[in-house]
Parts: sequence; structure tokens; C-alpha cells
Amino acid sequence: MSTRRRATNALRMSRARMADIQFADLSYEVQVGYRGTKKQILKGVNGIFKAAELTAIMGPSGAGKSTLLNILTGFLQGHLTGKVEYISSEGRQNWNNYKKQSCYIQQTDNLYGLFTVQESMMMVTYLKIGKATKMFRQILIDNILETLKLSKVKDTMVDRLSGGQKKRLSIALELIDNPPIMFLDEPTTGLDSLASIQCISALQTLAKGGRTVICTIHQPTAALYQMFDHIYLVVDGQCLYAGSPDNTVSYFAQQGFQCPQYHNPADYMLEVVSKEYGDYNNQLIEAAKEHCRREETPLKMRIMREASFYDEKTRMMMDPPSELMKFKTLLYRCALIVYRDWTVSHIKVAVTFLVAILLGLTFEHSGQDASKTLSNVSFLMITTMYFIYTNMFPAVLKFPLELAILKKERFNNWYQLKTYYVATLVMAIPLTLFYTSVYSAISYVLTRQPMEWNRFLMFLTMMILTSFISESLGLSLGTLFNPINGTFFGAIIACAMIMLAGFLVFFNHMPKILYYISYMNYYRFALDGLVLAIYGYQREMLQCPSHIEYCHFRAPSMILEELRMTKSLFWIDTVVLIVWLFILRIVTYITLKRRLSKVC
Repeated sequence: MSTRRRATNALRMSRARMADIQFADLSYEVQVGYRGTKKQILKGVNGIFKAAELTAIMGPSGAGKSTLLNILTGFLQGHLTGKVEYISSEGRQNWNNYKKQSCYIQQTDNLYGLFTVQESMMMVTYLKIGKATKMFRQILIDNILETLKLSKVKDTMVDRLSGGQKKRLSIALELIDNPPIMFLDEPTTGLDSLASIQCISALQTLAKGGRTVICTIHQPTAALYQMFDHIYLVVDGQCLYAGSPDNTVSYFAQQGFQCPQYHNPADYMLEVVSKEYGDYNNQLIEAAKEHCRREETPLKMRIMREASFYDEKTRMMMDPPSELMKFKTLLYRCALIVYRDWTVSHIKVAVTFLVAILLGLTFEHSGQDASKTLSNVSFLMITTMYFIYTNMFPAVLKFPLELAILKKERFNNWYQLKTYYVATLVMAIPLTLFYTSVYSAISYVLTRQPMEWNRFLMFLTMMILTSFISESLGLSLGTLFNPINGTFFGAIIACAMIMLAGFLVFFNHMPKILYYISYMNYYRFALDGLVLAIYGYQREMLQCPSHIEYCHFRAPSMILEELRMTKSLFWIDTVVLIVWLFILRIVTYITLKRRLSKVC
């Protein structure tokens, strides 16, 4: 079988993967307020959504349609009673078995705008498909884009797409691994009439291919309404109608509600259940229980008739990749974002270069001038604080800005959280090394610090560790709080660290309780390591200018004694900072996972 044919078959549904979704006595409640009463959102709803059909869950605002969709996807699992089953040729299965075979496309299109459509699709193929050749991947991409009418924008940047094109791209990305079940939340929201028709038409095509496609929709036009195969009307957490769009008018006529001629059936149906013609909802609920049941039809004959077969090689090509391959793909994606987002890389390089020159000129010769020893310690302190601020505060925003994308991709099984987390951290390593090296090389020379390689490397080591720890602290704050509170607490922590660093208030003058608390301050150990790098380990006497009669800190040991650092050891400072780094990395991962569990 040719590669092109295999790629085409990869978009068709195999008989074993097609599935109906059946739910019975489904109820869901939420607690209003911290200790408030419980409110029931769904009240014992029943239904069946079949494969090869496009189903619309309709209802007025607050009716429970999004809640029902989220329960069927597994997005909500809290105070839930009832049963949800997936019925395939292999029998009845629960949600855990079908979780990895379904996808959920949310109302907002959470996409990276710095990639083209082609780049976005290709990267997702490496996240979802393991052993396929590049030709197979490209043909598969072309087929999907052709199906969703996106071929003409293949080389367009995502942030330049229209709303309808972004929605179809969101669908295209999930089609890479050919999921048998697709859930969409309000896919036409924010789209004009033409874009809405194009979107629903694309979903209709996908459903005819054997998929179970379910979406919520608020108030469709008459043209959109007729494009659905099955309508499930939810009002006040209960089903008031379940049937085809063609039967809507006749069904409501049987219940005593005659839809006016040329009136949109969807609008009329919502007007009736919204009590514009009186409160008849209880009557409709009872009628729906009696007349709107769908018989559970045997799937075997229908699947054999409508489904195609994978050959063994096609099936192997569509197997998911290893986490290592996903890690490499995510690392490449991070690198591409850094390269194209000039606010991340270019500005920071320029600012780091300018700050290094500015501080170097401000503290000129302070490294070898005995009369400027305290100024030189101030330079070391400002340098440390510069790297704390420039690494902590951007990091506070890192995960909150990507949380929606991360939530979508993780829920749809693109990768594991640990893979994404490690790729993000690894990508930051070369950038941090570059920024700290540029700054250290320039400022170290301009301030005339001792020109010894071992001292410079000790200086650089402290800067690198400080940068990594500050970034980790910022990431932790970003996962614990919203961006505003995270920035606020970050500033408070930074101020406290400055106060307890041992220079603005010497350790000799500090109250004992604060002195012991200062051991929890990584800034203390960073500054301690820098002072040791410059003045420790038997450094020779400093130069005292000829116009100054006495330099108290001409002997480097004097400043160490004044700062209470005579017994400090550089390697201990290094070990403490490394421990801090590992602790914060672990805390960040735990808090990120916890935050995602709240939204997932």
C-alpha cells in the first residue's frame, strides 16, 4: 500500500474505534459559596449520542448544556451520580478506557500565534504519531487541511488567521491522531454566519466519516440547525427534547405548540422552553421521557458498513510516540518561540548588555580600590538583586500565560505534564547561561575585579545559581497565585531578602532572631559567595589611592570580618543554593500539577 493511501486511510475510522455514548440518570450538583447550599445543575438526564452523527446540545444560558458536555468529556467529575458508557463493537466501556481516544475543543482557540499553520500541524504530528515517515506526516496534514478548507492558509501565521480559520485549525490539530469521539464547546461563538456554516459543515463531514461529534450551541440559525443530525435540548438540567431537526416542528405540534410558518424552529423551541408562551416545561419533560427515547441499535452491521480498515503498517504508523520524542518536539517548539518572540530574547540581551555597562561605569575601579570596598560590595549586592528581579518577575507570568494552552494540550493527551515541565526548564538553561555570562564578563572587567580565572568562575557560578533559583521562585509564585498577587508577593519577598542579606544591616548588628531567619534567605548565600569570590582565599592587599591617607579595608580580611564572613566557605554556599534550586523546582511542579487538577 502506498504512503499516500495509508495517510488517507489514517483519517478514516476503523470499525473497532467507533463508539456511541450512552448516559443514564446523570445528576450533578455544585456548592454555592464556601458553606452555601448545594445547587443541582443536572437532574437525572438520559440519552444516547451515536457514532457517525453530529449532535448538538442546545439550551438557554444556564440550562446545563456545558456542564453535560464537560461531564461526558471527563472534564467534570466532582459531585456526579449516574452512569456514562461508551458502546463499541468491543462492548460497553467506561470513560477511562476512552479518555485517550477522545478530544475536547474548547470555546476559546488557545493556539501559539508565532507558528504557521504548517508548522503547528507538523509539530503536533510528532507529539501524536510515533513511527511515521515525514512524507506520511505531510500527506496526512495536507488531507486534514483540505478536508477543513485550510489549504490556502497553510503558510500563514496563526495570529493572522480569522476567527473561523482558528476554530478549524483547533479541530485540525486534534484530527492528527484521528479521535473517534470529538467534543466542542460553542464552536460558532464569535463567528459570523459564513464562518459558522463553514465550521459546522466541517464537523458534519467529520461525523459522516464515522466519528461521534458532539457540540454545544446556543441559538443557531435555521440553516445551521438543519445541518445537525441529532438535537438534545437541555433546560434547567433536564431534557425537554431529543430528536432530529426535521422532527422538531411536528413534535412540538403534538405537544400543542404550533411553530409559525417561516419561523426558525430553533428559535421557536427556545421561546417555548423559556416560557414566553407560558410554563409548560413539566409537560415537555414528561413527554420527552416517553417519546424521545432512542433505541440502542446494534453497532456491528452499521460499523461494518460505514467503517474502513487499517492495514497493520498504517496502524503501527499511527501509534503514539515515546515521551522522549515528545520532549524533543516540545524543546524545539520552545526554542522556536524564543527565537521569534523578540520580547523574550532580543530585548533582554540588549538590556543586560546596557545594565552591565552602566553598573560597570558607575562602580569603575571599585574592585581594586581599597577606598571603594564598601561600594564594591554594593555592586555585588545590586548585581545579585538585578538577576533576582529580571528572572523572578517574568517567570511569575510564564505559566499563567500558557495555562489555557497547557490545560487543553494535556487534557487531550498531547504529552505528560512532566515532559512539558522538563522541556521548559531545559530551554531556559542556555538563555540563562548566555545572559549571566554577558553581564559578568562586561561588569567584572569594567569594575576591575581581580583578574583571576578561578575568581571569575566563582563569580559567574553565583550569578547562574541565583538566576536559576529566582526563576524557580517566580514559577512557583505563578502557579500559586494569579499574576497580580504573584508579582506582589515576589516584590515583598525580594525586599525581605535584601534586608536579611547581611549588608544593609550587618549580621553583627542584626537581632538574633532575624539572624537565624536569614539562613532561610538564599540571597544571603549568593552574596556571601560573591564576597568570598572577590575578597576571600588569601587575596593580596588592595591598592589605596595616593591622595587618601588611610584605607581601612585595604586588607581583604577586614571586609570579611566586618560582614561576619570569615568562617564562610564558597562550596557550602554553592551546595545550599543547589539545594534551594532543587526544592523550588519540585515545589513548582507540584503546585503546577495541583493548579491544573483544579481546572481539569
